[in-house]
Amino acid sequence: MGDKRSQIIKALKEAKGSPVSGEELGSRLGISRTMIWKYIKSLQADGYEIDSSPKRGYILKSVPQLLYPEEIQMGLKTTLLGKKIHYFEELSSTNSTAKEIALSEEEGALVIAEMQKGGRGRLGREWVSPQGGIWMSIILKPGVPLTHASRLTLVAGLAVANVIRDLGLDARIKWPNDVRVMGRKVCGILTEAKAEVDRVDYVIVGIGINVNMDLKDIPEPLREGSTTLKVELGRHVRRVRFLQDLLFEFEQQYINFKTQPFSQILNDWMALSDTIGREVKVTTPSRIIEGKAVGMTSDGALVIKKSDNTKEEVIAGRCVYEYSK
Repeated sequence: MGDKRSQIIKALKEAKGSPVSGEELGSRLGISRTMIWKYIKSLQADGYEIDSSPKRGYILKSVPQLLYPEEIQMGLKTTLLGKKIHYFEELSSTNSTAKEIALSEEEGALVIAEMQKGGRGRLGREWVSPQGGIWMSIILKPGVPLTHASRLTLVAGLAVANVIRDLGLDARIKWPNDVRVMGRKVCGILTEAKAEVDRVDYVIVGIGINVNMDLKDIPEPLREGSTTLKVELGRHVRRVRFLQDLLFEFEQQYINFKTQPFSQILNDWMALSDTIGREVKVTTPSRIIEGKAVGMTSDGALVIKKSDNTKEEVIAGRCVYEYSK
């Protein structure tokens, strides 16, 4: 069904507000006018505003502001990411759903939800996902050793930061997996991998971005350290266009990840890091490390220079520091 729907939407969009007859649509798609009418009804039920008159035909007035696969794929410039999209109005977690289908699904498939009920951040922390954001998981099959899977968190962070910067905001990356604007979190990334022996079967890259919500949409305990693109820009962001740009940028970085020395991505990541050069406190399940963040290893571990001048590498943990411009 999806393909015919897409063709009808495309034909109505290309008409630029002029009427398109059911007969013309039917002959173009090779189906009856009755079937066209059924498709139009289903599009109207999904929020497409389509005027119809028996004599003139169908006119597309407006499209719903939702992340429908047909909208995302129309004009998408990628060759891999987003060619297949699983769309849901509401999910417990896009990562959980992506994991259920990852082995049988092709690389580059997306799971997208308008809302998540049980979104998770790192270390099992809650990640709140109300309407108006972008909540998605990307299924990747990079064929790399398991030790390199964590690098994809850095790839994703770099892609998100670049696209937000293209909007005119000074997006910075907080190690290991947040993107921030003016010291406030606007995006979280959760990468999960499944591997046999040392080869990765798949990697799920979960990306959650606060796009068009108001601060009041974010629960009180999390509000102080968070922001949204709408709040920072003072206007709504066209989510479909933003997501198309993000998928294209992510794909370019992913190609670099697979074909270039990782040092290139690492250098770009470091240039946008909000963490390097600051006095940090990193909490891991077993201990707390304090000192100055002085660099990154090739696998994405944070290098901390402690007060006794020794250096320590931390691959994961909760990192806190004072924000100052």
